[in-house]
Amino acid sequence: MKRKRVLFLINSLVGGGAERVMCTLLRHSEAEREEFDITLGLIDVETAGNVAPSWVDIRQLDGRMSLSRSVLEGRKLFADLQPDVSLSFLRRSNFVNLINARGPCIISERANASAQFGNDARGAISRALVRTLYPRADRVICVSEGLFDDLRTNFRVPEEKLIAIPNPVDVDAIRGLAKESPPVAIGEPYIMAAGRLVPSKGFDVLIRAYAAASVRPKLVIAGAGELREQLIALAHECGVADRVVFPGYLPNPYPLIAAADLFVLSSSAEGFPNALVEAMALGVPVIATNSASGPSEILAETTRESITDLTFAQHGVLTPVGSVERMTDALLAMQDAERRNGYGEKGAARVMAFGAAAAKDRYWDVIRDVLQRGRPRR
Repeated sequence: MKRKRVLFLINSLVGGGAERVMCTLLRHSEAEREEFDITLGLIDVETAGNVAPSWVDIRQLDGRMSLSRSVLEGRKLFADLQPDVSLSFLRRSNFVNLINARGPCIISERANASAQFGNDARGAISRALVRTLYPRADRVICVSEGLFDDLRTNFRVPEEKLIAIPNPVDVDAIRGLAKESPPVAIGEPYIMAAGRLVPSKGFDVLIRAYAAASVRPKLVIAGAGELREQLIALAHECGVADRVVFPGYLPNPYPLIAAADLFVLSSSAEGFPNALVEAMALGVPVIATNSASGPSEILAETTRESITDLTFAQHGVLTPVGSVERMTDALLAMQDAERRNGYGEKGAARVMAFGAAAAKDRYWDVIRDVLQRGRPRR
């Protein structure tokens, strides 16, 4: 029997959470090569921070971060490959997939659209595209129940097309990478945060809370982005510039995370907070803002709406989004070594629910299901 061709599609393999998940999914899919021909399409030419398995057929496009050019580049790729099914990560790739697919089409939504879109013209256009195109998918994989609810309620995606599958976490790989030499030397105890230096990550709130708490450990914020100079200036303004370290983007941040006293996620919006779960996998206690979507499901095993204030949940600490005062309280409370050790153990146990092998199987179950159902090529 001829093997079905599966096209995975993503903007690029630049260093980011979605890109890391794509590579994790593919790395654990080698057994599926017996059944499928697997191709990975990369829409933009960017320096890779993540590496796909060597056996994957990679097709490089040149979308130049433009939706219209990406759609045209995607059209050529779909015409050449004629995939039996396509699965995309990230919103622009999802649009390219939905517009060009002629067979079964699966998309994966990885960010809370309602929380992410602004009130400007660009936000309105993006909102309209999601509302128009997403219901056309055969299946929509959401990385959290919060995203599931957002797409069903606010973007009219039929519930029967939606499925929530948490991101796969390759615990063994992360723990192995954590044993390498740290990329930078901090030299004393520290609190760790990591992510793109952009407004949605809330690092300004974290810096202000860190200054207000006046705790002994340093604060390390790993990542690159447009707000770097502003955040450095804010650390000076708050009087903690000598205590806040900005090491930039780190290809392997895990040795640094593993040695931290505490990991903090301060975002105002998330799809599925990979860095939070990865820190937990390394036994590091965590504080997270109760953002849309994911942290409450991971740390408290409940909905975001059921948590309204500073909460010492089962697997970590939750604080209200944007609250410097409550983040300060959380930082102070987590200076207690016994509390930190307890949360480190609970977090490491909780992460096993997000194992890579189980998540991989769920993705391929969706692929097989839509292939079995089929649909006429348009």
